[in-house]
Amino acid sequence: MNLTVHQHITIQQLKVDGISNSSVLQIGSAGVIKNLSNLWNTGGFTEPVPEMLPATPDYLVPLAPPSG
Repeated sequence: MNLTVHQHITIQQLKVDGISNSSVLQIGSAGVIKNLSNLWNTGGFTEPVPEMLPATPDYLVPLAPPSG
């Protein structure tokens, strides 16, 4: 079965909170979605990231109270 779809899509604003390697963001129709996963070391890192420090008050940054 052949299906022809003609679309005109206008997006005023698109907010994506998060996307990971296995996510699919589709706008409009797609006949076939092929999986693709790329993992790049663009920073040239050679060892694992150091362990995070525990969240103690010494490491907290005070924020200004909300205005309004």
